[in-house]
Amino acid sequence: MDFNMKKLASDAGIFFTRAVQFTEEKFGQAEKTELDAQFENLLARADSTKNWTEKILRQTEVLLQPNPSARVEEFLYEKLDRKVPSRVTNGELLAQYMAEAASELGPTTPYGKTLIKVAEAEKRLGAAERDFIHTASINFLTPLRTFLEGDWKTISKERRLLHNRRLDLDACKARLKKAKAAEAKATTVPDFQETRPRNYILSASASALWNDEVDKAEQELRVAQTEFDRQAEVTRLLLEGISSTHVNHLRCLHEFVESQTTYYAQCYRHMLDLQKQLGRFPGTFVGTTEPASPPLSSTSPTTAAATMPGGPSVASLAPPGEAALCLEEVAPPASGTRKARVLYDYEAADSSELALLADELITVYSLPGMDPDWLIGERGNKKGKVPVTYLELLS
Repeated sequence: MDFNMKKLASDAGIFFTRAVQFTEEKFGQAEKTELDAQFENLLARADSTKNWTEKILRQTEVLLQPNPSARVEEFLYEKLDRKVPSRVTNGELLAQYMAEAASELGPTTPYGKTLIKVAEAEKRLGAAERDFIHTASINFLTPLRTFLEGDWKTISKERRLLHNRRLDLDACKARLKKAKAAEAKATTVPDFQETRPRNYILSASASALWNDEVDKAEQELRVAQTEFDRQAEVTRLLLEGISSTHVNHLRCLHEFVESQTTYYAQCYRHMLDLQKQLGRFPGTFVGTTEPASPPLSSTSPTTAAATMPGGPSVASLAPPGEAALCLEEVAPPASGTRKARVLYDYEAADSSELALLADELITVYSLPGMDPDWLIGERGNKKGKVPVTYLELLS
């Protein structure tokens, strides 16, 4: 019990000394040990990293989960170390409603069939969104949280300890300064004519006491300086580790961009597939068999056929749903062929189209009167129509 009381009294004394030193510094009545410029730059860099990491983390959470109530719920589950329950995405919920609507309104009607197809696409979009949220949370959000809840807390703890060591050091400097001033005053030689003999004895005793006080203050100052230097070095090493944090966050940022690119690419493919199923190819509209591009001229079909150069007629190049394209009659032009790289896999809807594999190279060209969103593609002895949106033209 005595030991605890002594420790409590010692801690209270240290706290009071630091409070006095801090207050006097605020009022400009005490000197303050300044850190070097490089150390101050490290502190500012660390504070900036922490602030921007918090902002990026919070806004990324908003991007992945716009619902604030859902974010609060997930936060509570994480703090309680419990598994976050699986949540239906907006796309999956929309798909469920569309499927139920089709079942009630009639799955065999045109509207019901379309609802079913769109529901399947929305379900795939929702699944892609779920995968994206999961991947982004693991590869991007988790490292940011780890820095804020782990490394930054360690840095903050060491900085507070350094601040206390600095207050102790400055308090020791102030105590030594006061002791030296009192010692100098006590050792002043008194006037022999105006001072009684016994005052010599008192003056000598006071001088000896202040000498001891100065020695004690110098010893405390050396100890405080050593502890301050040691703590400053520890804090400096931690602050210099912010560079490694930047490298780690850079890698995580690349992974986030990769996952986001994959997500949007999947959404694009799903919507293109849905567009193809609904007959809404680029340049065409649902419920019409007319091509979206305007006719070449207002002349009669026989006149147009007579004046058109060698090659298939416009009727043979109509969009899907019109007359079939006779591939055997299609010959590549003498000039105008180009190489193209396939961006995504494409499944041919009928025999007039050419199935594609991602990253393969094919030869493409256009023919007069052809829909501008389609080209003729050739791969070996196979040829067929290919959508322009799936290609990257090279030369």
